[in-house]
Amino acid sequence: MTARALMVQGAGSNVGKSLLVAGMARAFVRRGLAVLPFKPQNMSNNAAVTADGGEIGRAQALQALACGVAPTVDMNPVLLKPETETGAQVVVQGRRVGTLGAGDFGARKASLLAPVMESFGRLAAAADLVLVEGAGSPAEVNLRAGDIANMGFARAAGVPVLLVGDIDRGGVIAQIIGTRAVLDPADAAMIGGFAINKFRGDPRLFEDGYRRIEAQSGWRGFGVVPWFADAARLPAEDALDLPRGGGTGGWHVVCLALSRIANFDDLDPLAAEPGVRLSMLRAGEALPGDADLVILPGTKSTRGDLAFLRAQGWDIDLAAHVRRGGRVLGLCGGYQMLGRAIRDPQGLEGPPGETAGLGLLDVVTEMHPEKRLSEVTATDPASGAEFQGYEIHIGRTDGADRARPFARVAGADEGAVSADGRVMGSYLHGLFRADGYRRVWLDRMGAVSSDLAYGAHVEAVLDRLARHLETHLDLDALLAMARQPGG
Repeated sequence: MTARALMVQGAGSNVGKSLLVAGMARAFVRRGLAVLPFKPQNMSNNAAVTADGGEIGRAQALQALACGVAPTVDMNPVLLKPETETGAQVVVQGRRVGTLGAGDFGARKASLLAPVMESFGRLAAAADLVLVEGAGSPAEVNLRAGDIANMGFARAAGVPVLLVGDIDRGGVIAQIIGTRAVLDPADAAMIGGFAINKFRGDPRLFEDGYRRIEAQSGWRGFGVVPWFADAARLPAEDALDLPRGGGTGGWHVVCLALSRIANFDDLDPLAAEPGVRLSMLRAGEALPGDADLVILPGTKSTRGDLAFLRAQGWDIDLAAHVRRGGRVLGLCGGYQMLGRAIRDPQGLEGPPGETAGLGLLDVVTEMHPEKRLSEVTATDPASGAEFQGYEIHIGRTDGADRARPFARVAGADEGAVSADGRVMGSYLHGLFRADGYRRVWLDRMGAVSSDLAYGAHVEAVLDRLARHLETHLDLDALLAMARQPGG
């Protein structure tokens, strides 16, 4: 089959494109269509590991779940993972191909259109409908040359575009009409209409503004989507979307919001637990004295974020937290930070050298160029509870505290635990999605677990999102606007 395709682009960043694609996908699947998601180029350190050992943006993994299919590398053929303010690791069709500065990537991005079109072609041959998500905004016309993320892809593939504006930020009329004004006429011709997202209150109050956008842009409107509060219950891709704090549970989990935080989906199942209160600790804030557990999450730059952690004074806070009897869990890069030292002789994450760790675990990490990318089945050594997780890291960690493993994978010890059992480290992500393991682990920590079925919880939110969009978007007209690539 050759699918029809429709692309969702934003009049700005963070307008809700990822969520709209997920909700539309679930709505069209409920109508009996075979739907697949696609994002030509993504920039995120929150990656998902695919069954074949590749990596894609976490948002595309959620969209695949909304479609009822397993994620594949073709759903996000170009993934940029920022390592510094001006450089990013480049992943093409699931595999790392190098690290480039912003200027170098700008010169190279046109050459990435071929693998983007190759991946899109495979998806289009296997579905009824491909829903494509843009990146950033086509209004950034200074980035148009060689573009593969927005209009460059839409023009190359012949895919019509829905332009989305975010009214919650204000200025949505200027967002959309302004986009129309700066676009090249041939690019503007790819846009079949617009939608307004994140409206708070009665959408009828925006009727005059809606008609003005139609009149001045020449594009038809496909609807005004009210604020969807349950969006916070779905896995977030951007660290900026993580809540500062929330929940009413008595067991307080505090996660350090590192500057290069990565693969923080470990937090989602904990945040959904009624007995847990999850807080994100931002730069400049002190660790609260009532924290029961502090999580050091994954990071794209372990030594860099360890310096960031120390600059906030969090190393002193953590030492005091442990002296008070508090617990600490380090995941991936956070696990590496907990050790005595981090060695990077080849300069894989910055200048070659060695950085002293926090010394809360008796282990040492050495960085190696081989990247570990795999889905795993693990067991809890104490209870035998099984869970599915994934690894996505460079570096090997060893030391005396590895004699007390955090988990076992394929019969081998994984991770490390301190002698008093209060400081733990592991390379495994996604471990708390397993309901049985999460209950066992929370009970052991002294928290009150629940009968939450996390997978069913996410599925139910996706269904509610689909019904929300069915009510407020003209999905029949959007489906009619979708067309076969190149048509």
